[in-house]
This record gives sequence, structure tokens and C-alpha cells, in this order.
Amino acid sequence: MKICVVTPRWAIAGVPLAQRRLALALAAEGHDVDLVIGRKDSDLTIPDTPGVTVVIWNAAGVRHMVLPLVRYLKTTKPAVVFSAEDHLNGAVLLAALLARSNAKITGSSRVPPSDSYSNTPFTKGWFRKIAMTIISRRADALTCVSQDMVTAYREYFPGGPHEAVYNIIDDATSRARAAEPVEHTWFVKRDVPLVVSAGTLTGRKNFKMLVNVLGELKRRGRYVRLAIFGEGYRREELETLIAHHGIEDRTWLPGRVANPLAYFSHADVLALTSYAEGLPNVLVEGMISGCTPVATDCPTGPREVIEGGRVGHLVAIDDVIAMADAIERALEFPASSAALDRATAPFRERVILAQHFALLGLELEPEENRDQERSALV
Repeated sequence: MKICVVTPRWAIAGVPLAQRRLALALAAEGHDVDLVIGRKDSDLTIPDTPGVTVVIWNAAGVRHMVLPLVRYLKTTKPAVVFSAEDHLNGAVLLAALLARSNAKITGSSRVPPSDSYSNTPFTKGWFRKIAMTIISRRADALTCVSQDMVTAYREYFPGGPHEAVYNIIDDATSRARAAEPVEHTWFVKRDVPLVVSAGTLTGRKNFKMLVNVLGELKRRGRYVRLAIFGEGYRREELETLIAHHGIEDRTWLPGRVANPLAYFSHADVLALTSYAEGLPNVLVEGMISGCTPVATDCPTGPREVIEGGRVGHLVAIDDVIAMADAIERALEFPASSAALDRATAPFRERVILAQHFALLGLELEPEENRDQERSALV
């Protein structure tokens, strides 16, 4: 079956990485898969994506993807299109209408609806909500990446069709990447407790809280190291704050790295300090790598991922003292492998694909049949 997985921009961030994982999983099932990327920054390289045809456009933004999508749908004629992010979902649905495409369209929402919509009449967000209400009738499925997000979306779209389907995060590729070696001394010797986090260095991710937590742990006489993987416009602010606390010797901001999971697997705690998320992929990635999760109880996702605090710890947003306490508890009483495996099971690729296919009225081939067909080909 011809399938298109589309994302607006390639970046080292949750949405494009999750769409790539989805494309890889669909290709592994034997489908003919295109990964369509609206644009790619010149300084970034897309990793090898075996079995998937990567198509890169030079679209300046989502609205500039509509006409290329129309042409693509007319010429390539995919049977299914998987889109992600509300602006792109709208563009894909509009393109499908203009192209008179018969493709099944499924759109996934990745951030809280308050980022895009409003219930206040005649505001920009309200008009956007009305437009999406109309155009979403073309969708065969609309999903959110957490159950909490579904609840939030139904406040804006009462009786809407949104269903919760997680991102694929726990797959064979991710497990293999977590097992790759690293050379940094902190991660090889593991002689000091090590906390990791990752994400774009923006205000939403609230990494300044995490730096303040490390300062609090220093004040308590607790020597803990911190590595934050990612790049962004808040780097200088974070470096200034690190110097203010005098924790330069125990903090590392390496920027973007090709494989953060390899570092996670040598750490003790994965900390998430965000003000808001859709579904924090990095939290699950840390858990499949063996880290005990500690997260702010932000909307949406962390509470679901760590089972309300049964696996790891939840703290209030911006509560530095509570986060420091939680990290100390996590270091003293780490989550068991069995608990982490149980919590990450809903993010496995076959589980997610089966949910997507069921919503689209399609059948996912049983795994044993697929494996038998591959063996016969070999």
C-alpha cells in the first residue's frame, strides 16, 4: 500500500523524529512509504531511513505546502496520508479536497489546543477553530498523542472525533541506539550521579528550572551532574545562570547530538521541566534507556507516561525545591526495569500501528504472517 507520512520541517525535535519513526515502522510492514518534509535547514542532515523514500520540498511555511501537496496527491495517489501538527493537518485536508484525492487522511495533534484555538468569539484562534471544524470533516481520523490532550481538544471541539494514539517511541531502532557506546568521561565512569534532559533550548522547555535545581542540590551539598542535549535561543541565558550558581564543573550543554539515547542509557535520571507538552517523547526515550523519570505535572502527557507518579515522580511546574527532592528520591530509589517496561509498553510500534489502522478501517497484518513472508523471500 502506498503511504505518505508528512511533516512540515525537519528538525531535531519531537514531531519530525516521531514521523520518521512512523515511516520506518510502516516500511517495515512492507508498505511503499514516502516521508514528505516541507523544508530542511541547510545545517541539518536527515539520518538514513531504510525502506523509505524521503521527499524534501523547499516550502517557506505550511501554507506554501498546499499546492505541492495537491500535485503530490494527484500524481502519487497515496492510499493513506499520516499528517502531524494542526496547521499541517489543515493544509493536508485542504489539499486533499482540492486534489479530489481518495486517500485516507489521518491528522495527529501534538500540542495543547490552546496554542492554536480559542473559544472567544471573533478572535484569530476562534476563526481558526471554525475553519478546522469545517475542513476536518474530510479527515478519516483525528488523533492526539495523549488522552489528556483528547480531553482538552473536546473543550474546543465538543463531540469531536479525536482519539488518543501515542507516538511510536519504543522500537527496535531506538533500543539499538540506546545500546551504542559513548566516550564522554561522565557517562563512561559513572562515578557521580547523572541527570539528563533534552529538547530545544526555549522558554517552553523551562530548562532554567533544571539549572536552578542543580544549584539547589549544590546548596544541599549533593554533587550531581547535569547534561542538557539540544540547542536554542535560550543557551546564553542558561550559561549565565549556570555561572551564577557556580556549577560549571557539573553542567554540560553539548548542543545537538546525533544519538542522545546512548547517553541516556548511562544516566540515572531523565528530568523534564516543561511548562507544556503534547506527549513528551524524551521522557519515554529516557525510560526505555533505563532512566528513572522526574517531570513537571504539565499539560499534557507526563502524568500519563509515568502512571501518575507510580513510575518516577511528578512535581509542580517551577517548584525547584520539589524537583530537587524528587531527583534525590529517584537517585536513592530508582525505578525497576519491570516498571519501566510496563510503562513504555503502550509506545511500541506494533501497538501504535494497530491503533492507527483500526481507526482508518484497515487491518494490520499479523506479525507472524509478515515474518513468514520475509523468511520466504530470503
